Amino acid sequence: MPSVVNIATKTRVQRVRYYYDWWRDNWAPYAQELPPQESAGSGVVVDASGYVLTNVHVVKDADEIWVKINNEAGEPKIYEAEVVVGSLATDIALLKIIHGEAGKTFAVADFANNGDLLLGETVLALGNPFGLGGSVSRGILSSKSRRTETEGSQLDIPDWLQTDASINPGNSGGPLINLDGEIIGINVAVLKEGQGIGFAIPVKRVNEALSRIFTPEFLEGNWFGAKVDAGSRPLTVTAVEPNSPAAKADMAVGDQITKINGHSPRNFIEFAVRLLDLGNNPTVQIDIKRGDDVFLRRVNLLPEKSFLNSGLIREKTGVSLEALTPEVARALGFNSAEGLVVSQVDAGSPADKAGLTTGVVVVAIDDRKASDIVNAARLLNRKTSGEGLKLSLVHIRRKGIFLRRTTESVILKVL
Repeated sequence: MPSVVNIATKTRVQRVRYYYDWWRDNWAPYAQELPPQESAGSGVVVDASGYVLTNVHVVKDADEIWVKINNEAGEPKIYEAEVVVGSLATDIALLKIIHGEAGKTFAVADFANNGDLLLGETVLALGNPFGLGGSVSRGILSSKSRRTETEGSQLDIPDWLQTDASINPGNSGGPLINLDGEIIGINVAVLKEGQGIGFAIPVKRVNEALSRIFTPEFLEGNWFGAKVDAGSRPLTVTAVEPNSPAAKADMAVGDQITKINGHSPRNFIEFAVRLLDLGNNPTVQIDIKRGDDVFLRRVNLLPEKSFLNSGLIREKTGVSLEALTPEVARALGFNSAEGLVVSQVDAGSPADKAGLTTGVVVVAIDDRKASDIVNAARLLNRKTSGEGLKLSLVHIRRKGIFLRRTTESVILKVL
């Protein structure tokens, strides 16, 4: 319980007495700021330095975030916190307690192993239902693979946990634990129409989300190139991107990370913090264990845009892409700013053979939305020579004052 926090947020909203924003923008006296709106949720401390795991929907759009923690004597203490990173698709957010006492450490809850889930086992839901704080409810693990929706949209979570432990408004973001006190999930939702039907994001999906979003690539645009399993003990490399800094430093899948810059990280959070906190020195020293041998690897992180840019795309496909800014979209007569516009096609290239021309808008690559050149380049970087690449295109042709829009998909071979 000392690792479980109550979360309160303050969001300032404006109420306008007229129908259009024009009135607010041009007649300021008619705009009135409402008092801060408070909402309550839960979270759990996952690193002793003050990192707190919760749901994105608990802290979304908050101007201020406050967490209340009860120490082992039951005495409450309130701290200010800030969002470090979050993903709407997974509904996972990571907060950091700020303005705490110097050197202050917090009680930490441990994660269960990714697959340590037994159907029918007793579980406890901890959190802050209805703002009551310090609440514990008991139930069983009713399902390990429940598919559901929240607020009308499907989340990027294939398998939710279902439990009959009481989960109510305010429990969101709190931990679902087993009888060893280990986190097996993060409480997220309840089925309104049912009784005793609550849901939690399984620890495996939580770890996958952290491995993807708490990285130099996601937060800083710096290319490390190795994916580390946040739930592994010891930390283990699960993927290495071709030609990445990690690959050039001879890191490989299966490598176990024992030290970073001479320090043994206690968990993935500390490893990621040290990887992000390099300052002006982009080089990080990582000790790895491979089999019975231990090696020191020096990885020189690169700004993604300096390497994974339109130059790489052109090298592999013969096409140059540019971001579809609102100005470019208006010039093309395209009614969306999502996509990448073709600015040049090399003669005889795979793109030329596939029929691409300048002015065409690429809206998806391999059925994934194309809205960022860096992400497009990273996807291409994983492709091997001769492998197919699917592009979803929009052609816009002007006939007098009329615009004709057609769509098609083409497949080209990567060089």
